[in-house]
Amino acid sequence: MKSSIKQLLSFSVQQLQKNGVLDHTALDAVSVERTRDSKHGDFATNLAMVLAKQARCNPRKLAEMLIENLPQSELVQKTEIAGPGFINFHVSIAAYLSLIDQVRSEDESYGRSKIGNGLKVMVEFVSANPTGPLHVGHGRGAAYGDAVARVLRAAGCETHSEYYINDAGRQMDILAVSIWLRYLEINGKQVQFPENGYQGDYIKDIATSMNAIHKQRFCVDEFALFEHLPDDKEERIDEIILRCKNTLGARGFRVLFDQGRDTLVEDIRVDLAEFGVVFQEWFSERSLLENGDIEKSISVLEENGHVFNKEGAKWFRATEFGDEKDRVVMRANGIHTYFASDMAYHYNKAERGFDKMLDIFGADHHGYVSRIMSSFEALGNDPEKLSILLVQFAVLYRGSEKVSMSTRGGDFVTLRELREEVGEDAARFFYALRKPDQHMDFDLDLAKSQSSDNPVYYIQYAHARICSVFRQLVEKGLETPEDGKPNYQLLKEVQEFELLQMVSKYPEVVELAARSYEPHQIAYYLKDLANTFHSYYNAHPFLSSENDIRLARLGLIDAVRIVFANGLQLLGVSAPQKM
Repeated sequence: MKSSIKQLLSFSVQQLQKNGVLDHTALDAVSVERTRDSKHGDFATNLAMVLAKQARCNPRKLAEMLIENLPQSELVQKTEIAGPGFINFHVSIAAYLSLIDQVRSEDESYGRSKIGNGLKVMVEFVSANPTGPLHVGHGRGAAYGDAVARVLRAAGCETHSEYYINDAGRQMDILAVSIWLRYLEINGKQVQFPENGYQGDYIKDIATSMNAIHKQRFCVDEFALFEHLPDDKEERIDEIILRCKNTLGARGFRVLFDQGRDTLVEDIRVDLAEFGVVFQEWFSERSLLENGDIEKSISVLEENGHVFNKEGAKWFRATEFGDEKDRVVMRANGIHTYFASDMAYHYNKAERGFDKMLDIFGADHHGYVSRIMSSFEALGNDPEKLSILLVQFAVLYRGSEKVSMSTRGGDFVTLRELREEVGEDAARFFYALRKPDQHMDFDLDLAKSQSSDNPVYYIQYAHARICSVFRQLVEKGLETPEDGKPNYQLLKEVQEFELLQMVSKYPEVVELAARSYEPHQIAYYLKDLANTFHSYYNAHPFLSSENDIRLARLGLIDAVRIVFANGLQLLGVSAPQKM
């Protein structure tokens, strides 16, 4: 309805443009909002006040001209001018009632729009290092990112979802060595396992699989391996990595490395798919080195004069683009930095022709924002094309005890364990129920409860209740809305009108969620809709009412059912027919 009101106003503006009252820029100012108080109608615009100076007339006078040039429409019951020049629109009852058949006709497409105009958007999210299973913190980024991608598609964007596999660098080397040391233990070797190696049981599982495949192919004399190691734990593990690479050779280490990476990436892929998150592409960091993108991006910076040499290393002049300090992109030993990989990845994204790129990072990566944005601009890209959104990790509590989430230590609650305990739907919805930048304590007991206090249960129960009504209708052999022609004029209860108003707002909520990257707006809307529906359901009969009123009410709640199903789908949550 909001978009229809806006179209009416746009027509009026065009008429005033033809009459020379307004110039060609006036259409850009057309804006319509819902009123906070129903006494002031359903929608309002301050357009007359915005354009009064351009029209060289009093805002109220311009408001009169705008109203006079509105086309005839059954949508609007009346208009009125309020205050200094607001135009209030009262939507007709007939327009609200006609919405029922519109929703039922559009079904799954109700709420979708074309405001995105086919914009090519890439959403990159999760992108956790494949050094262990996903934990509950990663789950929030997964639920948020996937919901953003779904909402953008519903708003008419051509959306591409991507997982960036961090499969190069020191952490992956530590993973490979951790697997190798457990493999040596399986083969009876005396191993000094470093305290900063990856120690979870999953490392032993991968080592066991490696032993089954390769037998003793990678066994070595462990005494030489652990002789004269540095005391510093970081230097110690780096030395073990070096000795591992020298002992196994590049080819042997690659086999070990790939075994760990492929096993964990596949585990992450399956875990996310079971969570309802399916990526269109899994992009390898290692490919950036192999396809030359790292060299290309550094060369572009050099050509643009944004690189200087210092002590044998290559530095990016990041401070010229708002970063707090300049950044090394190539060390004196010729090895590129982590930052160079991130820079090259965004260079690659831009080269693929996306109109908009969204990076969804954990809040602990806030320090990366300025350096990535500065390099993106320095590479010749429009900074408006890249947005970096931060997601606070969810904190899980068992009773009053906070659960550790240390990946390297192996003492953490995995996303898979959370899903098994509370279910995919509850996990997805609870993650989506907060703004991404807000702190979140995940209440396990509430997520598992079957009560009105549990928002996802309450919403799904509303959908299931409506489905139950229609099953009983068939069982009793009563006429359905499809069999007859409902007379929606019979819907006169206050709650019926409240439901119609809420159903009319759904497309606006989806558009708001898409524009602001805030799918929690949909979650809150569904909570309110469920509350209104349950009150209506408990106060008024459906099957026992007279045939005409029954058909009208059934048509109404069928429209409500469609909105529940569509809204839950955008959050990646199921809409069960039975509970």
